[in-house]
Amino acid sequence: MRVLVTGGAGFIGSHFVRRLAEQGEEVVVLDKLTYAGNRANLEGVDHEFHHGDIADAGAVAAAAAGCEAVVNFAAETHVDRSILGPAEFIVTDVLGTQVLLDYARQHGIRHVQVSTDEVYGDVPLDAPACLEDAPLRPSSPYSASKAGGDMQVLAYVRTYGVDACITRGANTYGPRQYPEKFLPLFVTNALDGEPLPVYGDGRQRREWLHVDDHCAAIELVLREGARGEIYNVGGQERENMDVVRAVLELTGASPDLVRHVEDRPGHDRRYSVDSSKLAGLGWRPRRALADGLRETVDWYRENRAWWEPIKSGEYREYYARQYARRLG
Repeated sequence: MRVLVTGGAGFIGSHFVRRLAEQGEEVVVLDKLTYAGNRANLEGVDHEFHHGDIADAGAVAAAAAGCEAVVNFAAETHVDRSILGPAEFIVTDVLGTQVLLDYARQHGIRHVQVSTDEVYGDVPLDAPACLEDAPLRPSSPYSASKAGGDMQVLAYVRTYGVDACITRGANTYGPRQYPEKFLPLFVTNALDGEPLPVYGDGRQRREWLHVDDHCAAIELVLREGARGEIYNVGGQERENMDVVRAVLELTGASPDLVRHVEDRPGHDRRYSVDSSKLAGLGWRPRRALADGLRETVDWYRENRAWWEPIKSGEYREYYARQYARRLG
């Protein structure tokens, strides 16, 4: 099978490309190579690469030629950045998705949309996990843009009969994740003896999903997911402070590095999804959180050459905008 993976030089996308390539599939990558896209993530992987934007119909047509399916990882993904500047999230996550769907409609290929559990919004502590038909209540510009992309997918299925489905994944972690995100930010800061800026009381609850388990779920949906269906991909639920304490223990960093800072606007307290529909296709997460965290910390400890150059330039400017005032 020839598969177009958009955003394939990013964190989850590059792991997915590796997974398909190892199984002998023909993989084409289309990536805009924004700050979080990194060709080094694909070193040693057999693939065809196209540098381009999913919002550019010409770039999509050139990359997707001859493909039987597209898996769309391409997105602006960081909530904090969406609060600082929402416009580019709409362009990539909504317009870009529509451009991909137009190509799928015109050429009769399959489309898998990689979305997020954040589209369900804040889930009360006493409420059950969200099923796929739960109302969408996105809280941030990021999650609203992802919800908009999801709605485009479902509209194209109903209106045009496009063969498309959606996955909604939990907080994903693992090697090669850009260090603005919660876990790599805290791990790399801990390894360097820098402050760990915890939003508010740190008792927000998230489901944690190893990137290999997430990619296995997406592959299963690519191969066996039903047209028009949505599949939640959940993980192990923990408070953020539980993960912070695990990072301190695994890195040997001092608890004095933890700094509780001003919370971000509209911060959801809890995400929780029910993955029973996906389990019905045969998916189960294989990586326990304790094991996955230990392996991930070890990777960042042993691969400073990957992340140290990133934590300068554009990243440093963003970090100053986001945390300098909060950290005083």
